[in-house]
Amino acid sequence: MTTTSGSLVCVGTGMMMAAHITPISQSYIQQADVVFALMSHGVVEKWLQSLHPDVRSLQPYYQEGQDRNQSYRQMVDAILTEVRAGKKVVGAFYGHPGVFAQVPHQAMAQARAEGFAAHMEPGVSAEDCLIADLGIDPGRVGCQQYETTQLMMFKRTIDPSAYLILWQIGVAGDLSVARFSTNQQRLALLVELLSEQYPPDHQVVLYEACTLPVGKPRMDKIKLAELPQAELYLHTTLVIPPAVPLQVNESMQSRLKAVLD
Repeated sequence: MTTTSGSLVCVGTGMMMAAHITPISQSYIQQADVVFALMSHGVVEKWLQSLHPDVRSLQPYYQEGQDRNQSYRQMVDAILTEVRAGKKVVGAFYGHPGVFAQVPHQAMAQARAEGFAAHMEPGVSAEDCLIADLGIDPGRVGCQQYETTQLMMFKRTIDPSAYLILWQIGVAGDLSVARFSTNQQRLALLVELLSEQYPPDHQVVLYEACTLPVGKPRMDKIKLAELPQAELYLHTTLVIPPAVPLQVNESMQSRLKAVLD
């Protein structure tokens, strides 16, 4: 029987174990009746278990060859089952629970639709780590961000005078949503698309945030043309620095000066 006494809080644990979690997110975990976890590493999940006696991993719902959308639905169902049972449920997700994470958004929307209290607490995301590790200031020349396959499937306007960040490069071009890797043919198509704006020898960065205190971030510099042969993973991000300088909009600058005068 559904009861509105249940609740859901989706929290972010950050990218690095124990170092990025906020005090309020940790408090929600410790005070929950049950915690569902989707972590970046088994060691991180073990650490989470030190904060609460009932931590249930969502990782087993991922299956090679199974549509990830099906996996997401199964995760949401598992979470909502406990919420409907009247429990205080916490969903703990690595990084930021609202960034490239369908399950928290879907679970919260479903919980609210059924009359349960649900909200999200932010966490340090891969983007935050990327900005710090690579020394990028998004406000200097601007920054565009796309999920890689989405960029390939739809007509988007790329500005080569700004940074371009492509997420989930490791599954670039996967239309099945069931694979956990890509191949050289799909990456070659991506390079072909990007070559409309960038020269083949343009230097790009393969980035992976550090998730353990003893590790280091990956920041490998390669040429764009070398991307199909690169070693890529699900958590690899492609960072493309600007290839051309900002172009002055003389007309708008003149109009702005006229307004100021």
